[in-house]
Amino acid sequence: MIRFGTNPIAWANDDDRSIGADIPTERILHEAGELIGFDGIENGHRWPEDPEALRALLASHGLAFISGWYSCHLLTRSVDAEIAACQAHLARLRHNGCKVMIVCETSNAIHGSDLPLSQRPPLTPAEMTAFGARLEEFAAWLAGQGITLVYHHHMGTIIESPAEIDALMAATGPHVHLLFDAGHCHFGGGDPVAVLTRHVGRVAHFHAKNVRGAVMAQARAKDMTFLDAVREGVFTVPGDQEGAVDFEPLLAVLAQAGYDGWIVIEAEQLPDQRNPLLYQTLGLQTLKRLAAKTGLTGTAGQC
Repeated sequence: MIRFGTNPIAWANDDDRSIGADIPTERILHEAGELIGFDGIENGHRWPEDPEALRALLASHGLAFISGWYSCHLLTRSVDAEIAACQAHLARLRHNGCKVMIVCETSNAIHGSDLPLSQRPPLTPAEMTAFGARLEEFAAWLAGQGITLVYHHHMGTIIESPAEIDALMAATGPHVHLLFDAGHCHFGGGDPVAVLTRHVGRVAHFHAKNVRGAVMAQARAKDMTFLDAVREGVFTVPGDQEGAVDFEPLLAVLAQAGYDGWIVIEAEQLPDQRNPLLYQTLGLQTLKRLAAKTGLTGTAGQC
């Protein structure tokens, strides 16, 4: 079964908490659950840390807890140290019946800083091999806990470009899966359909993020920071006429591969300029229409 979810960053940003700070938490959940009709929602800084309090809060609005971002530091610490560091996050996932952990290496990431995107940290081939080995070991341990590691390629991090996605997949084994993010793939210089087609067999989570091509070009030309690009409106939802990503062929690739899991609209915008209720509704309607058109139904849901 395919399930459709959202992320609270459409209402209240995690990297710049001044964005959407005036929006009540109750409004976020009411709009996402009762008004728009999402099946679930990912983690956000507003949610309670206690696993049961989290479950109860989301359930009161008809929402499941999908999963949440975990910042790993495998470039700078051991796998054993990473395992110890993830315990609280893992407990929230397991209590809520989640199947995936969204992981991104952030020990040297710049997406939350005032550094321009051109200053993001690259890895040498040897460093990629070593990182991949540690990530695979961490993922194998998580698999033993019933959790699939899905790696989130992301602007301003060590895995941004299509070549880096390819290199990471080559440097890791069967326990590391991919969170494919259409928007970050496009912003990172890739053809989302081509990249997804290459790696769809290892995709276990999907972010339906769209990109405004004109803003992306401006961000590149001016060498903006990631957050400045966000503030300028680089991201949007499926179905937005300003968006540069065509989601129909992407969902067709997922359908052909028998993808079974969550499709999440994770698209941060300025809520005072682009109403989350309207944009998220547009995104969900678009995805459901395209899923029906492409035959993307799945067989057994993931949570």
